Amino acid sequence: MSEVPEPASATAGSAAPIPFAQATKRLLRNSLLDGMRELLRTKDWSAVTMADVAAAAGVSRQTVYNEFRSRQGLATAYALRLTDEFVDLISEAVLSHEGRVKMALAEGFSDFFASVATDPLIQSLLIGQAKPDLLRLITTDAGPLIDQASGRISALLQHSWVQAEETAAVRIARAVVRMALSYVSMPPEADRDVADDLAEIFAPVVDAAAGGGPSSSRG
Repeated sequence: MSEVPEPASATAGSAAPIPFAQATKRLLRNSLLDGMRELLRTKDWSAVTMADVAAAAGVSRQTVYNEFRSRQGLATAYALRLTDEFVDLISEAVLSHEGRVKMALAEGFSDFFASVATDPLIQSLLIGQAKPDLLRLITTDAGPLIDQASGRISALLQHSWVQAEETAAVRIARAVVRMALSYVSMPPEADRDVADDLAEIFAPVVDAAAGGGPSSSRG
């Protein structure tokens, strides 16, 4: 089985050590984003300030501004890290079900929906007053999220057991990511197994890209 590139956030098992300055910056950023996540468990996003995030991480308010520039920058960084976490789930599902396309996709989408349902920033988006800044992150300003997630999924499709050709992998990855994003602001219907529905739709496409037979032969 071919190796799939690790996300940018991965540190263990890396081929080369991360420079000290870069590792320190990454640690600071993750600490700030972890603090923001904990704040969102008890406060609405509209009430979270840069000073709150600084206090939660034990740093100065200026440090938070230096790292993210603004609340929107903070939200964007959080969303990008969340995107990596979601892609990790999809990658794990695909790598765990070699040769079984539909099963891998169904598990990946199911894990994605479960994570979305429990993330505090997304919960803050869905409840209370409308939050245009958060909504823009997954609609008009979603370019960075789409690029990051589709790039990793494309690499997964090319370098895992799927062995898809690059053009097909890119096309499938971007469609999967855009479809997944559409369910963030409007969660799946409770009376349907949406993960299975999406797997049924995408499995034949992935099978064709992998040069396999009908999806039922791998499901």
